[in-house]
Amino acid sequence: MDSSTALPRPRGPLNAFTVDVEDYFHVAALASAVSRDSWSSRECRVERNTERLLELLQARGVSGTFFVLGWVAERYPALVRRIAECGHEVACHGYSHQLIYEQRPEVFREETARAKGMLEEALGEPVLGYRAASFSVIRKTLWALDTLIDLGFAYDSSIFPIRHDRYGIPEASSEPGPFTAPSGRSLVEFPMVPASVFGTKVPVCGGGYFRIFPYWLTRAGLRQINGRGQAFPFYLHPWEIDPGQPRIRVGALSRFRHYTNLHRCEARLNRVLGEFAFAPMREVLSARGLLERATPAAAAAG
Repeated sequence: MDSSTALPRPRGPLNAFTVDVEDYFHVAALASAVSRDSWSSRECRVERNTERLLELLQARGVSGTFFVLGWVAERYPALVRRIAECGHEVACHGYSHQLIYEQRPEVFREETARAKGMLEEALGEPVLGYRAASFSVIRKTLWALDTLIDLGFAYDSSIFPIRHDRYGIPEASSEPGPFTAPSGRSLVEFPMVPASVFGTKVPVCGGGYFRIFPYWLTRAGLRQINGRGQAFPFYLHPWEIDPGQPRIRVGALSRFRHYTNLHRCEARLNRVLGEFAFAPMREVLSARGLLERATPAAAAAG
């Protein structure tokens, strides 16, 4: 990354910038109308959209963490290497974007190991981070954390401490730190962090919330989080800066969640990158003493 051509970086608390690298047809909101059997025959737009995000981040001098779907890594290993070459951390987003609570534990283990192996083969170094499809680590799927520990992950970013129809552990802490799995072992959890509006938790850390809420609300919420001394993980998907993606017929709620303000997302992203300080998730956790201050390659060698 050529820092000499980058725009000035904002000051302030260091937050984690993250991208869930998946295509528009992988999304849970469209799953009722898109079968997995059809994925390979659909127009893939993930490469061009991810490249666009890499350009935007380079212009801002920002490095982040890219949680890459195994399905994408299998077909585009050069994209995985390109992300790393641009100075970003590569982490794992599972293989098939299936919700954990819709998988048997043995299937989850096999798919996660497969995805992690693909990423590590492409990179030549260990992958330390994981994020579940649609934040589907919930109370009844905490067993998945033991699987992540078994497979050698150092941290997870799958818990959302809010109430939602598809995900959430409302009572979970919003502070990053060790999280105890059912076995009694632990790994580091970097949860999504909600803002508080009149005592109500409001999700402001990216994704559909970033597109649907007015930008002033997002900015106020993120400033509130940093103002109370917390770091937040911001997240986005490559398809969210692609208003020209094919339109799929789904119900009104899914249509609202997926397509609202796609045409505004890139401009909003540029604003948030200019107003908040970001780094890869591994770096933010290391700065807070929660991970070893080492690259994955150094950790493996040590």
